[in-house]
Amino acid sequence: MTTPNCVWVGDITSIWTSEGCLYLAVVIDLYSRRIVGWPMNNCISRHLVMDALTMAIWRRKPSRGLIFHSDRGSQYCSHDFQKLLKNHGVLSSMSRKGDCWDNAVAESFFGSLKIELVFGMRYLSRSATRQDIVDYIEMFYNSRHRHSSLGYMNPREFEKQQLWKKAA
Repeated sequence: MTTPNCVWVGDITSIWTSEGCLYLAVVIDLYSRRIVGWPMNNCISRHLVMDALTMAIWRRKPSRGLIFHSDRGSQYCSHDFQKLLKNHGVLSSMSRKGDCWDNAVAESFFGSLKIELVFGMRYLSRSATRQDIVDYIEMFYNSRHRHSSLGYMNPREFEKQQLWKKAA
């Protein structure tokens, strides 16, 4: 990717709490690996992924023609989600059937989240879990987590550096 907001990927994971499951949907900009949407809910539904996309669009204001890649989950295949993509001029791309490698960036993020934060924790409430996840995404992953694909910079640092290069 040579510019932000060309290709985004999305996926869903679950995190167990004493109050029951909490579902996290993410939208990741492939350009910088930055998490740009991250709603959470007690139930997994098309509304969860629609909220993730809406949050990402609101935060990033992408141009028409953005590609959104996901797996073939029912939430992403739903008429409402596909209509939301179309209404914002976003092109839909989906993984091949049964091929998790097609969405490796999202899977890798969930692996990092669970290894670096979730595993070893005993979450008593969904509320505490939500706060920990938001802190992890904004205060650590987007701001400090280094990526080899970004020259060992974090997503914020990489985007800032690229913006300065374009301005120069």
